[in-house]
Amino acid sequence: MNQPLAGFAPAPVSARMENHGNHMLKVAMQTGNDLLARVGSMVAYEGFVQYEPNPPAVRQIAKDWMTGEGAPLMKCSGDGLLYLADYGANVVVLNLNGDGISVNATNLLAFDAHLTWGVERVKGLAKFAGQGLWNTKISGQGWVALTSRGKPIVVDCGGGEDETYVDPDALVAWSPNLKVKGKRSFKAQSLIGRGSGEAYQMAFSGQGIVVVQPSEDSTDRLRVRG
Repeated sequence: MNQPLAGFAPAPVSARMENHGNHMLKVAMQTGNDLLARVGSMVAYEGFVQYEPNPPAVRQIAKDWMTGEGAPLMKCSGDGLLYLADYGANVVVLNLNGDGISVNATNLLAFDAHLTWGVERVKGLAKFAGQGLWNTKISGQGWVALTSRGKPIVVDCGGGEDETYVDPDALVAWSPNLKVKGKRSFKAQSLIGRGSGEAYQMAFSGQGIVVVQPSEDSTDRLRVRG
């Protein structure tokens, strides 16, 4: 291999999912261990990998994604190495050891098909924004890959009485056991946020984490009109 390019070669496989750099996901594919991934996220693969866009099981579970702004999924199966990316976004890999995570649909890159998942509407927000925010809840034993527009920060809510406030347009994911509510900031609305979330925030409390990205691009959110 040309010496200047040698440093970009993939490392030996050590896990089902792992990062190749900050912006690419490497998945070790095995027959019988299918993957659900964002449609259009495949950038390369080795071996024999097949793809089925929007399979019936996904259509049934994700029927509540009521706009075209969501994250249609494809089923990936076979043996080999699969590389995924989302327009250069940072990739965050999680190994769920019986835990769960709630993810904004537009930040969901891939997850093991055997995990339990469903689409849910985030309660307590529509009355503040006039819109609904939908998330995908995933739980079980397996792997999940998220994307972030820039290097994310993971905030530990600490389990105390204090709340953690996040602009909805910067929110990536959170522990599903956290309590969530909306908060209107009338006096500070010109100072907080830069997108559709500038007049309200999401308040999290309880034991768990919140993942926040540095981007506040409202086009990265999955919304429901009306």
